[in-house]
Amino acid sequence: QVQLVESGGGLVQPGESLRLSCVASGSIVSIHTGGWYRQAPGKQRELVARITSGGSTNYTDSVKGRFTISRDNAKNTVYLQMDSLKPEDTAVYYCNAYILDLRGIRDYWGQGTQVTVSS
Repeated sequence: QVQLVESGGGLVQPGESLRLSCVASGSIVSIHTGGWYRQAPGKQRELVARITSGGSTNYTDSVKGRFTISRDNAKNTVYLQMDSLKPEDTAVYYCNAYILDLRGIRDYWGQGTQVTVSS
């Protein structure tokens, strides 16, 4: 069984930074695309950033230049560095990954971590 566990969320003031981590554990053969999504109250879940197995990245327009997604394959971990945070970044952030495990490629989600940006 593969699990994704996020950490690093919290309450910060506008302009501050947070670093989210997503660690995958279990019967992992390899991690393909990894990504971060977020869902604010009353809104649909949206893609924030994604990184392929080759390291190519893409971001939603609202976070370009402020957020950086990265991965450490040796640690089965995907990160999201969030700088210059704004109140509109407040949401529950979810890690998502396409993982090759012993049963094939499957889509996994973490439980979510709350990010609150407020003065």
